Amino acid sequence: MQVGLGRIYPVVFVAVSLTAVQDLFYIKPAADKIVVFEAMVLSNVGGVADAGDAQEELLRFEIIYLPSTVTVGSGGTAPTVKPVGVNDAAAGFTARVNDTTVATTSGTSETRHADGINIRIPQPWVPPPEHRLIAQNPGAMVVRLNTAPADAVLVSGTLYVREMP
Repeated sequence: MQVGLGRIYPVVFVAVSLTAVQDLFYIKPAADKIVVFEAMVLSNVGGVADAGDAQEELLRFEIIYLPSTVTVGSGGTAPTVKPVGVNDAAAGFTARVNDTTVATTSGTSETRHADGINIRIPQPWVPPPEHRLIAQNPGAMVVRLNTAPADAVLVSGTLYVREMP
């Protein structure tokens, strides 16, 4: 059972080879709705190939709000987003993952969170409720990998999005 208003949807990519700067996640709220970024986890799933000292890399990422006239990126996929709650409604927001051509806006983009990932350990992002990030239509929000890995890194990621009624 979910606690609180809205519905929770995990947006997931599994074992994707990261080789370039990209939008790991792109979320565009439906008309007259807002979305809340509840939590995110990024983790290296490449096994021993990316686990040693010599393979260690520190990669930057940002959560960026794009306020208006958003052009979605390309090169990635539109995952099937399923609700966490049993018999819950389908998500109204648009989701994309791993776009190697990043999204743009006619407005001024706003970095809402800047962070990094050491590819040797999972990177959880679980802000307290009062620090969760919100986006509303016509804007969008992206999690952008700002540093290209030195070599391909196999990564899985999950972003939990709450869609408000």
